Amino acid sequence: MFRILKQSLTPGVVTEPVSDPTDAELERIGIELRRRIDARFGRSLAIRQVDAGSCNGCELEIHALNNPYHDVERFGVHFVASPRHADALLVTGPVSRHMETALRRTWRATPSPKFVIAAGECACTGGEFGVSYASCGAVENVVPVDVKIPGCPPTPVDLLQGLLAALREGSA
Repeated sequence: MFRILKQSLTPGVVTEPVSDPTDAELERIGIELRRRIDARFGRSLAIRQVDAGSCNGCELEIHALNNPYHDVERFGVHFVASPRHADALLVTGPVSRHMETALRRTWRATPSPKFVIAAGECACTGGEFGVSYASCGAVENVVPVDVKIPGCPPTPVDLLQGLLAALREGSA
């Protein structure tokens, strides 16, 4: 038993250090994002994420923003459970007919000034679903959209760039 325990403790760390070329870009975007959030809000940016009918690909990338690797909270961005506490809505997916009313209510419940970000190809254009009996298509067909982040799905760095673009739009 002790032999097995000793054997498991002796190798030490066997993984390689992470080296990703997007690290520097992530830091650069994050610092600029933090600066703009401080200038506009004087506090953190609160985001309410709404899945309006997506395949969950975009949600996986949004969740990656909160993991220890990207750690978006260090830049002053956090996600909230209520639209009443949000500064922005981050909407994914083509808006299904079943989510149309819920998205409108969420948009109305978000206090002004607010901005809406359509994340992913489906949210931006309706994707392959378009407008049909089951889908309203793009988010802008239901609520006004300030910034679109294309991609299927957009990467976490793309999402941060979209947040930065939304803050630039708001300050202009």
